[in-house]
Amino acid sequence: MIPEKLMQVLKHEGVVAIVTTGNDGPHVVNTWNSYLHVTNDAHLLIPVGGMVRTEANVGMDHNILMTLGTREVEGLHGPGTGFLLRGSASFLRSGASFDFVKQRFSWIRAVMEVKVASATQTL
Repeated sequence: MIPEKLMQVLKHEGVVAIVTTGNDGPHVVNTWNSYLHVTNDAHLLIPVGGMVRTEANVGMDHNILMTLGTREVEGLHGPGTGFLLRGSASFLRSGASFDFVKQRFSWIRAVMEVKVASATQTL
């Protein structure tokens, strides 16, 4: 479910926006392309330091939206491309995925695992 073009994007730095919905409406947090790891089963693992409100929102509604991109990969109309991802998220505090991410980012308190349902190229 992860297109090859998106895999190319993840090899370059860029900003990732993660959107969740809570009682008070949408909430957005940011992270970096270089922080995302794609698992063998095409899930995304994202290190979590803060994201307290994001986690609370996911506890009420696991559906999320994400956007990410880079200027370094050719897009639909020229230099630069981006994607809109739809999926479901959960927060991990133990287990193999947590341990894997913790080795790379010692500061994490959790890992957000995203099961990508769709990835649409937008640029």
